[in-house]
Amino acid sequence: MEGNFSIPPNRTEEMLYESTGYAVLRILPLVVLTVTFILGMLGNGLVIWVAGFRMAHTVTTICYLNLALADFSFIATLPFLIVSMAMGEKWPFGWFLCKLIHIIVDINLFGSVFLIALIALDRCTCVLHPVWAQNHRTVSLAKKVIVGPWILALVLTLPVFLFLTTVSDPKGNIYCTFSFASWGDTNEEKLKVALAMLTARGIIRFIVGFSMPMSMVAICYGLIAAKIRRKSMMNSSRPFRVLTAVVASFFICWFPFQLVALLSTVWLKEMLLENKYKIIDTLINPTSSLAFFNSCLNPMLYVFVGQDFRERLIHSLPASLERALSEDSAPAGDTAPPAEGELTTM
Repeated sequence: MEGNFSIPPNRTEEMLYESTGYAVLRILPLVVLTVTFILGMLGNGLVIWVAGFRMAHTVTTICYLNLALADFSFIATLPFLIVSMAMGEKWPFGWFLCKLIHIIVDINLFGSVFLIALIALDRCTCVLHPVWAQNHRTVSLAKKVIVGPWILALVLTLPVFLFLTTVSDPKGNIYCTFSFASWGDTNEEKLKVALAMLTARGIIRFIVGFSMPMSMVAICYGLIAAKIRRKSMMNSSRPFRVLTAVVASFFICWFPFQLVALLSTVWLKEMLLENKYKIIDTLINPTSSLAFFNSCLNPMLYVFVGQDFRERLIHSLPASLERALSEDSAPAGDTAPPAEGELTTM
């Protein structure tokens, strides 16, 4: 181990050139992240423009605006991550950007996940309790509640504040990684701190940052679908396809990365000390790029996937976005609450 005890970055150069498969795993994430950057900047930027500047603020637009801001802020950091990934995880941007970029990444990735769960909870409340929603679902309450996901995301980012920094290897290459130089007098003490902190971080991130939001989304949309089907509120299966797409895309994009992250947490000691399970290191970049791709899907899933969207897109993109983000102004009743009206136009 190095004297200052830093966590080795994801370096698998000797494996990457063993076969064409490893070469694909090295290049494919760069392509996916580039596509994510282009689509995400355009899609989320458009949502921010429409929801933030062209529409009156409602509960729905506030949620969409915060979700788009989270995704847009994260996607803005992708050029730095792409360059670092292309350089074999080396970090040429200095200590300050090492910490700042990864703080922005963590806050906005977790914020995006928690906001998706909050949107699902809001829609579920509107469908199951339309009268309560009509009387208490206000913009002022939404502005207070929306702070919660951001605070929780900030808490989960604390390890980056404390431990992430730039370190050099014997060849002089600089990496942005976790370092525990000041957290013990001997390498053994630093190792114990590293294993304890990184294991706790991995478990908390998997449970709080994925399992709980995913469970909330699945439960909420399950309840919404059951209510819709029971009341026969819809004449077509389009809303069910939209709800399925939302839940499925969230799970498909995030589960592989979260599984790899969980395995790397479970086998952390073996990976650090015995150099085992190198395949986990190899899978980190492909699975993380898939998870990041979800940030450019959110505008399509929550706004663009709408009834006759192609036709409306041709006539007026901003107007179609406004309709997709607007809340139904119809009175809330047992047969047609606001959220149910929204669902019909998704």
